[in-house]
Amino acid sequence: MSVRPQPGILDIALYEGGQAHVEGVADVVKLSSNENPFGPSLAAQEAFRRIAGQLHRYPPTDHADLRAAIAAVHGLDADRVICGAGSDEIITFLCQAYAGPGDEVVYTEHGFSMYRISALAAGATPVEVPERARTVDVDAVLAGVTERTRLVFIANPANPTGTMLPEDDISRLADGLPESALLVLDGAYAEYVEGFDGGAAQVEARNSVVMTRTFSKIYGLGGLRVGWGYGAQEVIGVLNRVRGPFNLGQPALETARAALLDRGYVTYCQSENARLRAWLTEALTDLGVGVDPSSTNFILARFDNPAEADACDAYLKSQGLIVRKVAGYKLPEALRITVGDESACRRVVHAIRQFREGQA
Repeated sequence: MSVRPQPGILDIALYEGGQAHVEGVADVVKLSSNENPFGPSLAAQEAFRRIAGQLHRYPPTDHADLRAAIAAVHGLDADRVICGAGSDEIITFLCQAYAGPGDEVVYTEHGFSMYRISALAAGATPVEVPERARTVDVDAVLAGVTERTRLVFIANPANPTGTMLPEDDISRLADGLPESALLVLDGAYAEYVEGFDGGAAQVEARNSVVMTRTFSKIYGLGGLRVGWGYGAQEVIGVLNRVRGPFNLGQPALETARAALLDRGYVTYCQSENARLRAWLTEALTDLGVGVDPSSTNFILARFDNPAEADACDAYLKSQGLIVRKVAGYKLPEALRITVGDESACRRVVHAIRQFREGQA
């Protein structure tokens, strides 16, 4: 064809979601996409049902009710909240608005793949910097920043490692960036960290910091695609200029608001995840599987080598347990395992025990 896409587009590897089915295997448990094993709250489900008769109506373009609820729950300024189709869309807006040909977007070697994808889609150059022991290395990030850097993406807690940077390190990173760059704190898993604001204090202290959040994880609304961001009024004003006016439908808006306001259910999910994550970590460690302390709803199980990780993944699938291979994140010796309900966690540990005994 004589019609060509923009530079960078053909360099994008297609994103692959977590596998959900295993051919010939029944009673499959999906632990590959970090979904809430308890699903959405009853309040969220009821809100979704109530809106069914209004599907012929266009949604509001300002998302005012959801933004107000987000601001009330998190103690933020509603005028500085932007909503998107998942936090992925906020990431896309940031790259579209602030990075282009000749600009650089910095992220870490095990960072979420959408950072690279969105940078390339905007025509910018993605710049990968190393991590240290599967944790963001602030010095390495700062060393990778140049006068061409426009965005720095940091997931905190991180996916797929589950590790987390302390507040002092985030502050040092933010203070060390040039005025021409924005620091983006991706807090998709922030709700799983007790007392953590997801980066809100950093945003309030500096106009150069933006945070993103999602309803796909603890709220159990991955299928509706709702996320949000928070930043300086100037930045949010820019992002709203590239946001489509009807980027979120009314079912998503109403359901997300109901999920957000059901704080009792959120507390229950936080408690169960913390309990089962600790149990799963200890059980796998006892089996000789390396597990870093996780601040998320998943753990990263590290095996002796890539071949063992692949073999374990195949065995788990044969037992109806789907986890996530993360070789694409430069972790070929590891498997990312969502913290499921108690039954799922026990099935995973039992299967890995059988696998390792069979390998002995």
